[in-house]
Amino acid sequence: MPLNPQAYRPEQTILSLGDAFYDPVEAAPFRETRLRFRNDRAAREVGLDALTDEEWIAHFGRFAPLPGTLPGPLALRYHGHQFRVYNPEIGDGRGFTFAQLRNRDGRLMDLGTKGSGQTPWSRFGDGRLTLKGGVREILASEMVEALGVPTSRSFSLIETGEQLYRNDEPSPTRSAVLVRLSHGHIRIGSFQRLAYLREDEALRRLVGYSLRALYGEDSDDPLRLLDLVLTRTATLAARYMAAGFVHGVLNSDNINITGESFDYGPWRFAPTWDPAFTAAYFDQNGLYAFGRQPEAIHWDVMQLAAALRPLAESEPLIALLESFGERYQPAITDALLWRLGRKPIDPASDRALVQAIERGLRASGVGIDRFFFDAFAQPLPEGYGAPWDEARAALDRYAPRAPRTHAYWRGEAPCSMLIDEVEAIWARIAENDDWSALDVKVAQIREMADALRLVEDR
Repeated sequence: MPLNPQAYRPEQTILSLGDAFYDPVEAAPFRETRLRFRNDRAAREVGLDALTDEEWIAHFGRFAPLPGTLPGPLALRYHGHQFRVYNPEIGDGRGFTFAQLRNRDGRLMDLGTKGSGQTPWSRFGDGRLTLKGGVREILASEMVEALGVPTSRSFSLIETGEQLYRNDEPSPTRSAVLVRLSHGHIRIGSFQRLAYLREDEALRRLVGYSLRALYGEDSDDPLRLLDLVLTRTATLAARYMAAGFVHGVLNSDNINITGESFDYGPWRFAPTWDPAFTAAYFDQNGLYAFGRQPEAIHWDVMQLAAALRPLAESEPLIALLESFGERYQPAITDALLWRLGRKPIDPASDRALVQAIERGLRASGVGIDRFFFDAFAQPLPEGYGAPWDEARAALDRYAPRAPRTHAYWRGEAPCSMLIDEVEAIWARIAENDDWSALDVKVAQIREMADALRLVEDR
C-alpha cells in the first residue's frame, strides 16, 4: 500500500494498558461498502491520503489492519452518568478503536468507529449507524472545527447496504459505518468505571497513560491530570458557546479527557443567543441547553474528580474544581475575540466586551452567525440599532488581528448550519441519492475556516 514513511507513524500505545481496559472485537460483515466521504485533508496528517479508494474501503469499510498499528479492533470499557443517572452497563456498543498513529505534529491519534457492529457492550442495540447519522456527523464536525472548537474529525463514511429501524427516523433507513480521527478515546467514564469497580491499581495506570500518551507529561499525579482536564474542558465549553453550538448529550461518557468534542448525535446550532435552546427532543428539562453547557461540562469534570478520590485527598481535588470558572472566563473571551477577529486589550475590557455582546445578542435577536460575520474585523454596520450601542462602543476600541480580505467576506451571508439546511441536504441524499449539496456545503465550511484562520492561529 502507498504509505509515506515520513508521514505514516503507526502506534500501539493503548496496548500498554492491558486487556482489562478493552475487549477485542470484529467488525460486522457488511452487505456492501460504498464510499461516500473520505477526508483527505485529515488523512494527509497521518500519512494515509495516498490510499486508493479500494484500499480505503478495505481498511475503513472491512477493517483490514493498517500496517504496524493495532492487530485488531478494541471495544473500550467505561461507565458514565447519562442525564445524571449513573449507568454501569455501557461501553463501546457500536464502535471500536481500530488504529493509533502519530500526526505530523507528533500527537497520538486514534481511528475509531461508529456503526461497526455489535460488541459485548451493545446491550439490545444492533451496533449500526444510520446513513443520516453519519452525514450529520460530517456536517457537525466540519462546522465546529471551522469555528475553532477542538473536535474529532469525520475521517470516512461508507454506506453498508442494510435497512435499519429507528424510533426517531423514518424507517427503514439506510446504514453506514463512520470512522473518526480523534486525540484519544479516554473518557471521564473510563475513570468512573475503575473507581466503581474499586480497581485502584488500574485507575493509577490509566492516569499515567493519560498523562504520558495524551498530554506528553512524565507523571502519574492524579491532581495534575485533573488540572489539565479542567483547562481543556473549560476551553471546550467556551468554544461551544462562541460557535453557537449545542452538543445535546453532554454525559460523562461523552467527555473526552483531552477536551476534544466528539460523538455528534442530536446536535444543533442555536439560531439566536437563546440560553434555553436545546438540541435533543428528549432533553425535556433543558439539562444540556445552550446556556447550560459550561455548567454541564463542569459537573462532568466533578465526576472525574470523584473517580480520582482513591488516589488523592479530597481537599486539593475540590480546590481544583472550584477553579473552573476562573479558567472559563478567559477562555470565553479568547474564543469570542477570535471569532470577531480582534486583538485582546486587557482582561477587564475583554470581559466587559463579552458581556456587552451577549446582552446585544439577547436583546436584538440577531442571528449568531450573522453577527459574527458582520462584526469580523470591522465596525458594526449601521443597521445594528440601539441594543448594540454598548457593544459598538466597546468594539471600536479593538484592533483587528488581520485584514478582512478573504473572498469569504465578500459574500452576502455567513456560512451557517441551521437545522433546515441539514434536513435539506439529507433530503437530496434520501430522495435522489444526490450528494452534491453535501459536497458543496463541506467546501463552503472549509472556505469559512480558511477565512477565519487568516487571523493568527491560537
